[in-house]
Amino acid sequence: MKRRQFLKGAAVAGAATAVAMPAVAQSQPTIKWRLTSGFPKSLDTIYGASETIARYVKEMTDGRFEIQAFGAGEIVGGLQSVDAVSAGTVEMANTAIYYNWGKDPAFGLATAVPFLMSKRAQDAWMLDGGGEKLLNDFLGKHNIVAFEGGNTGTQMGGWWRKEIRSVEDLKGVKMRIGGSGGAIISKLGVVAQQIAGGDIYPALERGTIDAAEWVGAYDDEKLGFNKVARFFYYPGWWEGGAVLHTCVNSAKWNELPKSYQAILRGASAFANTEMTAKYDSRNPAALKRLIASGTQLRPFPQDVMEAAFKAAQETYTEISGRNAEFKKLYDAAVAFRNDFYLYNQIADFSFDNFMIRARGRA
Repeated sequence: MKRRQFLKGAAVAGAATAVAMPAVAQSQPTIKWRLTSGFPKSLDTIYGASETIARYVKEMTDGRFEIQAFGAGEIVGGLQSVDAVSAGTVEMANTAIYYNWGKDPAFGLATAVPFLMSKRAQDAWMLDGGGEKLLNDFLGKHNIVAFEGGNTGTQMGGWWRKEIRSVEDLKGVKMRIGGSGGAIISKLGVVAQQIAGGDIYPALERGTIDAAEWVGAYDDEKLGFNKVARFFYYPGWWEGGAVLHTCVNSAKWNELPKSYQAILRGASAFANTEMTAKYDSRNPAALKRLIASGTQLRPFPQDVMEAAFKAAQETYTEISGRNAEFKKLYDAAVAFRNDFYLYNQIADFSFDNFMIRARGRA
């Protein structure tokens, strides 16, 4: 081939490539969505999942799929985020679905119900045990598609103005507690109230409530609860592994290209892992600071734990008798949990139990 013919051919090929590359890139649409978080921006852990999701989606689509994250109260209140997605007010949310427990107890099983699952058990059930499909069968009736987008791990038992020595000490206590935990603890005499995260401190400070639970040491220190309540209890038996979900309006989800759906799921999966890692990393130091500042750490008395467990089982039986959606989700979750702990007690629990006792010797 002559040199002039070669160069001409190369030029034509190069021109074709220059045209083809933008055409491929332009095949993906430019989309802008709004995400409302169920949590205030001041909490870098639990709100931070929204920003993580938005950042990864933008980067993986070269800016073509852009999600703007809003904190609780900027578009709708923290407790209204699921409804906002269902109604199409916003395209998506990252939140605790159990805030809608009062509308239908089945919503509670998306996040956590008392004495059900740990974080690892929740992940296993949702991702490989059929839980996500069952949940989305239910949520589809509310125009929502959801998948995991965060997990706090096992939570603490909250802040109390007075010491709890027995079940009797619970009677008449006004407590901020979210989701199904409020229904259970009410059976023990507590007056349960569901209050958004940003409104808890002033309610506790004014004495409108006598106790409050949120997540754990790191977030609770940021919110300043130790300044207005002295006793910090554990464990948060109502949330053994609280799942946050990325909730998407069903119609908007169906409009997304398959590649964008996969990217959004992938970003949410990373946020799910990252959130737990942040809490596991930051809670120990925060707890040390709280105790050094005068916080009194206390375990719930055994009679409180046993009474709460009994009340929970009674409540689930009652609800299952009148709510088929709840029963379907709950029965599946319990069956999965029982097998999960059958294995967990042999491997993880025995190892963790040894290491907890041995940590001071290493």
